[in-house]
Amino acid sequence: MDPEVTALAQSAGATLVTLMATDAWHRVRDGITQLWRRTQPERAETVTAELEAGREDVLVAVVADDQETLDELRLQWQGLVRRLLVARPAAVEELRALLDQLDPGGSAARQITQHATASGQARVYQAGRDQHIAER
Repeated sequence: MDPEVTALAQSAGATLVTLMATDAWHRVRDGITQLWRRTQPERAETVTAELEAGREDVLVAVVADDQETLDELRLQWQGLVRRLLVARPAAVEELRALLDQLDPGGSAARQITQHATASGQARVYQAGRDQHIAER
């Protein structure tokens, strides 16, 4: 098995599941559906239905902090994508471009968790990116 295909499928599985719980959901669904329509049109509707069902599972798992379910979903999508790439090697570059478009810099594959506790008169400021505070 081609290690490049395996790595790309792993990245795709992680990115898809992470982005399913974000505002990028519709772009994810549309992009993956279009990829399947171009490469395996006979499976496109099934994949779209699996995306919808998967999103519901992701949303429930995120609320419940159920990492086991999220890991299972990542593996499920990794397998689906890997099988697509093995059957249609020409889709490798198309998938790579789609992932770059959906998640520039690969930030969805990284998970950042922040925790803070404040008491009394303390204040906590947290940001995943830029933060500008103007207090006087």
